[in-house]
Amino acid sequence: MSLIGWLKGNRLVDVTAQDPLPVQQQGAIITRTADMLFANTTTVTADANRDLLESTATELPTLDGCGQYRKLVWFYFRAGATETTYRVLARATDHNGAPLGAGWQQLATGTLPGDANSWGRIEIPSAGDGYYDQYRIEVRLTAGSSYSLTSKIVGVR
Repeated sequence: MSLIGWLKGNRLVDVTAQDPLPVQQQGAIITRTADMLFANTTTVTADANRDLLESTATELPTLDGCGQYRKLVWFYFRAGATETTYRVLARATDHNGAPLGAGWQQLATGTLPGDANSWGRIEIPSAGDGYYDQYRIEVRLTAGSSYSLTSKIVGVR
């Protein structure tokens, strides 16, 4: 006989796989939903202003319609070890989708972490909440040979 049991109705019941110990909620449960927003493989080159869609047109966003997300999570897989810089830009838009102002606000910049054949993860923004409407994510080699960068971006509400 088990020493651990619980009261079911007016009888003591053993804890088994069929009758597990009930769990009472302590405090509020926070649920967050996440949506996959982007999945693509990019050839990383030394081209300036090249985003994950391989566009060098600096006014075009990589992601649009992101105002409902407090944070984006960028997962990536690097096929090469060549040093790569990245820039994350963001902006708000009006109700018609036109940018509120000229240019972009830079949220992050740095060197893409990881070696060849490695996974990485970057949170956008790294601290606080985002809620920007459009994002542009640029990657650029600082030297060496081009390689494939496979990315997946998830929006967290």
